[in-house]
Amino acid sequence: MKKIYFSIIVLLFLASCGGEDKKAKLAKLKKQYSELADKIKTLEEELALTDSTKSKQKDIRVEAILPQAFKHYVEIQGIVDADENVSIMPMMGGNITKIYVNEGDVVKAGQVLAEVDNEIYARQINSLQPQLALATDMFNRQQRLWDQKVGTEIQYLQAKTQKESLEKQIETLQEQLDMTRIKSPINGTVDLVNTKIGQFVAPGALPVFRVVNMSKLKVSANIAEAYAGSVKKGNEAVVYFPDLKREAASSISFVARVIDPLTRTFVTEATITGENSDLHPNMIAVLKVVDYAATDALLVPVNLIQKSEAQSFVFIAKEENGKKVARKVPVTVGYIFDGKAQITQGLNANDLLIVTGASDLADGLEIKY
Repeated sequence: MKKIYFSIIVLLFLASCGGEDKKAKLAKLKKQYSELADKIKTLEEELALTDSTKSKQKDIRVEAILPQAFKHYVEIQGIVDADENVSIMPMMGGNITKIYVNEGDVVKAGQVLAEVDNEIYARQINSLQPQLALATDMFNRQQRLWDQKVGTEIQYLQAKTQKESLEKQIETLQEQLDMTRIKSPINGTVDLVNTKIGQFVAPGALPVFRVVNMSKLKVSANIAEAYAGSVKKGNEAVVYFPDLKREAASSISFVARVIDPLTRTFVTEATITGENSDLHPNMIAVLKVVDYAATDALLVPVNLIQKSEAQSFVFIAKEENGKKVARKVPVTVGYIFDGKAQITQGLNANDLLIVTGASDLADGLEIKY
């Protein structure tokens, strides 16, 4: 050991002499220093195995590595949304004359929620009804005469045209009258009533009602494009609601094909089933999407994986020549999730992983457990 340290000092001294390029000298010395450091470490480990003060068996604890199911999740923050969350605006402008519902009421598709002033259409329809009755009677008379070959064809056609014209006018007015009725397009619950009797409303202005169908909820989230190849429709997912401290099993129901050029993300949606009385649209949710799964993975706690400049490694217990010794095993780490790392190379099923006391072991050190 003294010779090695002396060699390092000599090398450093020689570095201060001579006319070689300083950068080349420094690189050469660093390489030699690295080689000497590796030799020092190797000698120290060998001495540790033979040193009488360290020859005692080291107490450790082991666990057999058994194949088990493993899932890797991508976690993204999203929001709760309803598949049917509709803001309703009037189709005709005017003053609100009637409101039939309150916030919290359950309504059906097509149910009238309120009415806009429609008196002008009702009056026009009422005024045309007697005319239609007369025109219908005249047409029926002309038709009977025409069937008996009495009268002219022009009289018959005039009566028919008059009747049909009045029917069309009344039909148009009925449609306009119906447009003054504000209806719910979906089944759901009235979440907002944003109007009152006498208030003027108009198409394209603020919505007057909002109806939400809470039986069809989903979580929407934006996922980084790096996961475009692994997150697909049908993938298993878990939705966690931080405010409720509750999880719900789910699956990916929609994956957008287009990536946003500004955020470099794509939209993903997961359906929510079951009882949703505690959930509300725009509530924060954490979407955990399974992007990798294995049924027989070899898992190791992340804190047991040690690293050197060249590789990652763990210590396992082996029996050699009637003795139990610790062996340093280089490993290749795959996916990591929830404190566990999948080992893809280096370990075999039933290997005895050293889980306690591994931090100060040396390769080949005698152990007991």
